[in-house]
Amino acid sequence: MMNNDNQISKQTKLFGFLGEHAGVSRFSVLSNKMFKENSDDIMMIPMNIREDDLFFTLSNMKKSQVNGAVISNEYVKHAVEILDSSSGLVKRTGMCDIIFKDGDKLRGDLFGTRVLLERLKDLGATKIALIGTSPHAKAFSLMACGFKVSYFYDKLEELMAFCDEMQLCNADVNRIANDMEIDFSEFDAVLDFSDLANLDMVQKLATYSFDMKNSKEYSSLKTRANQLSTTYIGYDDMIEELTTQAYRIIKKG
Repeated sequence: MMNNDNQISKQTKLFGFLGEHAGVSRFSVLSNKMFKENSDDIMMIPMNIREDDLFFTLSNMKKSQVNGAVISNEYVKHAVEILDSSSGLVKRTGMCDIIFKDGDKLRGDLFGTRVLLERLKDLGATKIALIGTSPHAKAFSLMACGFKVSYFYDKLEELMAFCDEMQLCNADVNRIANDMEIDFSEFDAVLDFSDLANLDMVQKLATYSFDMKNSKEYSSLKTRANQLSTTYIGYDDMIEELTTQAYRIIKKG
């Protein structure tokens, strides 16, 4: 078997880890370690893919020997357009971070948000400030049972439309802008799923600051958290939990 001698056989199930800088991520290394420890004939292959080549790569997966792929954060929105079928969560959010090949069809699902939710629960965080209206924000809102969430964005009409789409009744909606002074210290955690270039308007952050960006993506939240000497947690800080969750899903198929 592949995981005994590190060789790929005809029976080995192959999965890709697709990202702009997939080769420098620990995701494939940790995944393969887990496969080996459990004597699974599965291998995760890091695939450095430019955005312009993502559609071509996923299209060709339908005819390849690859059984599926985990999608790095920077491409989770782009992967949706190539899917033949998807989970309800993918359909409602417009993002996908894991793909399975069923015959010559691609099926998409979403697992990363569950890892974020579990980390927040482990930290005892219940009062959340969520910035933005992106697919990540949609996924968290749909799965945020047990959390008290306040919503922030610079475009108030877009935020209201987001709340309507997510069917959030009596949501705590707040405007955030460069000419304001924002204090998040009353919250247990801040989640930034926005496209804001900076968060200089934030004077105080919560104990924990989260986004799902990897170390190669610019994070305005990480920058501000460092400036204010508070704890920032991104994709790479949750990499062990992410690989564990991906492993469970891959084993289920």
